[in-house]
Amino acid sequence: MQRKGGRAPAGHLSRLKPVEHDPLAEYGLPSKGEKRLLSPKVQEAYYAKITERYLAFCTAAGDRDELQRQFARLAITDQRNPKPSSASDDFSNQVYLFSIRLGILASSYETYYPSLLYLLRRQPPNPRSRRPGTSPAPPSLPPPQQSQSQPQPHTPHLTTAPQPRAVPLTTVEQADLAAYLILDTACRRGDLAGAYAQRAAHGLRDRHVDAVLRALAADNWAAWRRARRQADLYRATLMEGAERRVRAHALRAIGRAYLTVGVRWVEGQLGMAWDGLREGFGVGWEVEEGGAADGEEEGGKVVVRRVKGK
Repeated sequence: MQRKGGRAPAGHLSRLKPVEHDPLAEYGLPSKGEKRLLSPKVQEAYYAKITERYLAFCTAAGDRDELQRQFARLAITDQRNPKPSSASDDFSNQVYLFSIRLGILASSYETYYPSLLYLLRRQPPNPRSRRPGTSPAPPSLPPPQQSQSQPQPHTPHLTTAPQPRAVPLTTVEQADLAAYLILDTACRRGDLAGAYAQRAAHGLRDRHVDAVLRALAADNWAAWRRARRQADLYRATLMEGAERRVRAHALRAIGRAYLTVGVRWVEGQLGMAWDGLREGFGVGWEVEEGGAADGEEEGGKVVVRRVKGK
């Protein structure tokens, strides 16, 4: 029943559900005139809300494997890469680090790769990266002074605003970022030579990274799996970029070395179910169903190659 004039009773308005408000969607883009995010306090509050949701997301996942599956299902559809600000402080470092690690877990190189390069390029050079036997570059000589009798060219008086100095990362943070970059280069980009060059340029001494590079250089699936088990969540996610290549090489090695193998043995060695191997890698080996009779393991055996009679 409506009142005179077409207005609904006041009780009708009270039964409306409150509008759900997302504090992260409240702000627009600075390029569109949004000014509130230029305030350092607002930036810190915004970042705190993001980390709060991130921790809740990780807690809800439960274990490491489920967390990786949850991140694998994420899809970033709106990629915005604003130009990095010239201001550098501890807070901005932490924001960049958070963006890098979250982008790695989401397998979004568009997110983590630019920030990774930006943070590493603004760090002071590592003295260990200089080749032995070389000396630092000599200081440049000052320009020659003109004599007082020569007329001095008129130059306008230019002043530049002082640039804020970059706050360096900790040694651990810098080593982690260098390791991420090397693993990304070797695994996702498939550039093993470039990864070794970056290792030398950053002076990185990391036994796990060395083990990954050695496994890739030798196409050693067993060493690769060992390094994968020893990796933390970020490094393990970066290593996924080369997982298929190394597993495919292991399949080819089995095909050259065996005539018949057990289905369960193949699954255990390659860390994948037989159906996944057939669908994902086009494995056409014949499977003979059977139990544990004649010494064969349960689940049947795979006939890799048949010996042709003379």
